[in-house]
Amino acid sequence: MTNIISKYKRIPLIIAFQETSQYKDTYAGEIGTVALTAHLLKPENSEGKSVVVFMHPTGGGSYLPMLNSLAKQEIDTVWCDSRYRGTDSALIMEKVLIDLGNCIKHLKEVHGYEKVILGGWSGGGSLSLFYQSQAEKPSITETPAGDPIDLVSEKFIPADAVMLIAAHESRHRTFTEWLDGSVIDENNPEKRQQDLDIYDINNPNQPKYTDEFIKVYREAQIFRNRKITSWVQDKLNEFKKKGYQNREYGFVVHRTMADPKWLDPSIDPNGRKPNWCFLGEPQVVNNSPIGLARYCSLRSWLSQWSYDYARGDGLNCAKDITVPCLVIGNTDDDGITPSHTNNLYNSIGHTNKQISWIEGANHYYFGQPEKANESAKICKTWLNEKGYI
Repeated sequence: MTNIISKYKRIPLIIAFQETSQYKDTYAGEIGTVALTAHLLKPENSEGKSVVVFMHPTGGGSYLPMLNSLAKQEIDTVWCDSRYRGTDSALIMEKVLIDLGNCIKHLKEVHGYEKVILGGWSGGGSLSLFYQSQAEKPSITETPAGDPIDLVSEKFIPADAVMLIAAHESRHRTFTEWLDGSVIDENNPEKRQQDLDIYDINNPNQPKYTDEFIKVYREAQIFRNRKITSWVQDKLNEFKKKGYQNREYGFVVHRTMADPKWLDPSIDPNGRKPNWCFLGEPQVVNNSPIGLARYCSLRSWLSQWSYDYARGDGLNCAKDITVPCLVIGNTDDDGITPSHTNNLYNSIGHTNKQISWIEGANHYYFGQPEKANESAKICKTWLNEKGYI
C-alpha cells in the first residue's frame, strides 16, 4: 500500500442534547442540557463517508499521537469527550453510552457520515464494546444503583466496526488488578497487612513472586473491592430508607496502584521495564492524588469500579457484538499487559476479527511517532480490506 501522509484540518465540534436527570452530576452546563466537546480531524482530500470515533469515559485525548497518525493516513477521525472529562468522581458508565450515542448521531445527521467505526483506545475499548452491545441488543433500564436510565429507548445507532487499540478489559477489572490488597481499614490506609504490602521492604514476599502469593494477593484485591461495594450499598440503602432518594456521598479510595506485575515483569510478561507503570513509579502513584477512583461517589462506584456490579465489561460485551473487529496490542505497553489484549480478542464471539501487535510500542506511543504511524497503517489496511474507506 502506498504510504500516504495527508494534511488535515482540526475542526472543533459542540454536541448538545437534552436530558432529564434526577439530579446534576457534572459541574458545568445548564441543568437539563448536556454539551460535549469534540475535535474532528479531517484530511484535506476527504470525501467524508466514513469516520473513526474515539471516546474515553474520562480522558481527554484530542491530541493523542494515534489520532494525528490516523488523520495523516487520510482517515476522518473524531475524539469526543464525555460529560465527565477530567473527573471520574461521579461518572456513570451508562450515561457515557448516551454521550457516545449522541456523538454518533450528530456525525451521521449533521456531517453526513455513512459509516462509523468505533476507536476503542485504552479505557475506550471496553466503552466501545459496551456501547456496541447495547446498540445491537439494548437491555438496560436502570443503573447498578437502581436509578432509572432507559438505554432501550435511546435507540443507539450501531457502529459498523470496532477497533480496539491498547485496550483493557474494563475499568472495574483493571482497577481491581491495581488495587492495593494490603489495606485493612479504608478509613486508615496506613493500617495494612504486611505480608501483602508489596511496597514494604520487610514483606517476606518479594519479586520474583510465587504463584501462591499471587493467588492470595488477587483474592485480597477482590475481597477489598467487594468490601467497599458492600459498604456503598449499605450507605445507599440507608439514605433511601430515610427518604433521601437522590442523596450522594463522596469518599476517598486510597492506595490504588499496587499490581505486583509492576514490580515483577515475569507476571503477564511483555517488554515493560520493572518498577514502572504508565503513570510513573508505581509506589508513588499508589498514593498519588491522580489514582483511579481516588475520589468517588456511591453511584459512580457501583457503575464503574464495582467488581461484581459494573456493566461496562469488555469481555462480556465482546461476546454480543456482530460487527468486524480489529485488536491492536503494544508489546512494551506499560499500562495494558498482553493478557488484556488477548482476552478481548478471544472474547469476541465471531471470526470476523484480527489481532496485530506493534513491537516495542508503549501505551501512549509517547516519543514513538513511528509506532503510532505503524498502528495507523494497520488500521488503514484493515479498513480498506473491510470496505469502510
